[in-house]
Amino acid sequence: MSHGFSTKAIHFAQEPDPHTRAVVGAISLSTTFSQVSPGVEGAYVYSRSGNPTRNTFEAVFAELEGGDKGFAFSSGLGATTTVLHGLEPGDHVVSSDDVYGGTNRLFQRVTAKSQHLTFSFVDMIDMANVEAAITPKTKLIWVETPTNPTLKIVDIRAIVEVAKKHNVPVLVDNTFMSPYNQRPLELGADIVMHSVTKYINGHCDVVMGVIATKNKEWEEKITFLQNAAGCVPSAFDCYLALRGMKTLALRMRQHNANAMEIATFLQSHPKVEKVLYPGLESHPQHAFAKKQQDGYGGMISFYIKGGLEEARRFLEKLHLFVLAESLGGVESLVESPALMTHTSVPPADREKLGISDSLIRLSVGVEDAADLIADLTAGFNAV
Repeated sequence: MSHGFSTKAIHFAQEPDPHTRAVVGAISLSTTFSQVSPGVEGAYVYSRSGNPTRNTFEAVFAELEGGDKGFAFSSGLGATTTVLHGLEPGDHVVSSDDVYGGTNRLFQRVTAKSQHLTFSFVDMIDMANVEAAITPKTKLIWVETPTNPTLKIVDIRAIVEVAKKHNVPVLVDNTFMSPYNQRPLELGADIVMHSVTKYINGHCDVVMGVIATKNKEWEEKITFLQNAAGCVPSAFDCYLALRGMKTLALRMRQHNANAMEIATFLQSHPKVEKVLYPGLESHPQHAFAKKQQDGYGGMISFYIKGGLEEARRFLEKLHLFVLAESLGGVESLVESPALMTHTSVPPADREKLGISDSLIRLSVGVEDAADLIADLTAGFNAV
């Protein structure tokens, strides 16, 4: 039978234990598994290669994203690193210009040197930029949508159309949306990845990454690399993430609703210069977002009037919005990208991308929206 998103998250690959009839699956903490005879392996051999708890999480995630196979990793950057190991020295990657600061750092300061990969960072709003950046050595197009932190929306279907002409696979970092709001594989992408740390786990107590794919070539590569490189998560973290995923739909509905209410409030506030939220009609790519997303997410960025001093006063006054990096948890968080998550991006690049000292990023949680708006009001009153 075909089930809905919430039903899959709770029941897919999660039948009661056949021996104990436990409704919640046991955590398999064993690092090794017995063999029937020397060299005759069972379903599991060694937990780096495969673990029952991890494999259940991977199966549920792949089902929610519409993928054939899922792969869990010790962090989002661990997932990214593993994908990049699937490329050869000298290969070229076309990337969104406004990617997460850690992704940018890994690309430019690590793999460009250690693997001799080359990267082109382009504004993917205009497909001509993507087309122009592709070379005979281009082996991957890395898309982040919405982008972090300026929330640009990339038309995934259009990117896929360009990529197919050149036989280049497309990877989409779907962290900001979660599979509840957006499923890139259904739009033609070859690989989708997430920082599980964010919305999928949703409780700010697990660091993990995950990938799903429908591309058989990449499925084989990642299957090998997950074991060979060993960037795998613990069984306990997989258990927590699996539990978090059961309430993903509930949480995302509240994130979506709260963020829309707060974005509307910010848009009319006299101390706000500009609001960046895909759900607002004022967003330049609102039409793209409406076409490919089922919701607009809990992330909002805005420019406060003034500069660093005004932003500092605002941030220090907030109480419910906790001043901290990361996003996607039930708790609301706030940060200054220029001073926190994107400090690794060169200043000239930050300026070009619009990551100024007055830019503030909100991760809107699932608290009561009225309380969050009151907290923001107190922050503005301090400016």
